[in-house]
Amino acid sequence: MNRGFLIDMDGVIYRGSELVAGAIEFINKLSDLKIPFIFVTNNSQRTPIDIATKLQRMGFNVTQDHVYTSAMATASYLGKHRIGGTAYVIGEGGLLTALNNEGFAVVDSNPDYVVVGEGRTMTLETIEKAVQLVVDGAKLIATNLDPSCPTQDGGVRPGCGAYVAMIEQATGIKAFSPGKPSPVIFREARKKMDLRTEETIMIGDTMETDILGAVQLGYKGILVLSGGTQKEQLTKFSYAPDYVVPSVKDISDQMLEELLAI
Repeated sequence: MNRGFLIDMDGVIYRGSELVAGAIEFINKLSDLKIPFIFVTNNSQRTPIDIATKLQRMGFNVTQDHVYTSAMATASYLGKHRIGGTAYVIGEGGLLTALNNEGFAVVDSNPDYVVVGEGRTMTLETIEKAVQLVVDGAKLIATNLDPSCPTQDGGVRPGCGAYVAMIEQATGIKAFSPGKPSPVIFREARKKMDLRTEETIMIGDTMETDILGAVQLGYKGILVLSGGTQKEQLTKFSYAPDYVVPSVKDISDQMLEELLAI
């Protein structure tokens, strides 16, 4: 039976602009063993080729085919529900490109959907317009519901979840999000590797997104403690990963053999 990995990025293979020790070696090991893997990110700002280029410059031997974003999951979801639809978009190039690739037109009036991603294009004017469009009948979609995003210098900034919360509060309408921990993004990324549920393993640093998504889909889950979730926090969750390790460098050959043999 084949096996493959879905891998989060920030907090797993790097933190901000700093590599996680052993991350390149782990990815090289998967490549050498011909084990498929895809980086799954809730960041909708950048295109897969942009992300792959960043990873290549950090030393990873990967291509854009190794990347799946919440923008891609959102566009795929919308494309299946409305062919040739229209969207008013608050977001950047990764989201706009993904929607265009699914045949969606980006418009300023009478859209089928209001689609919100993270980035630096949000203004009070765009939020006000989005509110009115949703009140007028457009369906509200968020690429993800993360309230904050890490910055390159190790800080945080408001995320998509913070932006969309303003629209939700103003309209009384909740957004649907295909991003992590939604089954949509996990299922689409798995299909991209042509794997079945029992063949898929998720590596992530955040219980509320990475591990929750894995549990909901029936994937094996590996929590690394190099990012968002610390060991002392695990007792507050009613679900659990299958493995907990300090970082990806601690995924031993023996653990890998066990996972591949399951």
